[in-house]
Amino acid sequence: MKPFRIRELQMTDVQALLAFEIHNREWFESQIDARDPAFYSWTGVTEHIEGYLADFAVGVWHPFVIEDGSGRIVGRANLKDIHPADGCAQVGYRIDQDFCRQGLATLALEHLIRQARMRWALTQLVAYVYEQNVGSRKVLERCGFVAAPRLPGEEAEEGCRFVLAVQAAREAVLTNQYCDCTAVL
Repeated sequence: MKPFRIRELQMTDVQALLAFEIHNREWFESQIDARDPAFYSWTGVTEHIEGYLADFAVGVWHPFVIEDGSGRIVGRANLKDIHPADGCAQVGYRIDQDFCRQGLATLALEHLIRQARMRWALTQLVAYVYEQNVGSRKVLERCGFVAAPRLPGEEAEEGCRFVLAVQAAREAVLTNQYCDCTAVL
């Protein structure tokens, strides 16, 4: 595999992140909900990063970017809706279409699992993926996530729910604990 680096999102990433999002807009919108058109601007991405970093500062979000060997952003990965008291968070990731099938989504998810365990001391991760997003489903399963029932009140059109017991990160273990997280990969 080519050299890639995962690091925390920074304010200096506006231009590179905007280029990544514009380049992959059509691809992402075929896999997940579309972003507001205002997002695809210097101001939109600046506000997006500011919001993520503000949430990181208060401990409810942990945003990362994935760079190729030249420093170009080719993916994103996030721990979101972090609930330290419940020991739970949700995971999400986006990989540049040109870099799919190179193991980056697995690399990103394994990084999130390590961060959840070591930095945040979480015990459970949750992911939502649309039924037709077979690639993300395979990545989740490869990393030990298992299909889990939806929580009461969750809408079926939000996708399939997957859960990972973090203390058993490479084992497919489903616990009886549930975290109420509600976004889609």
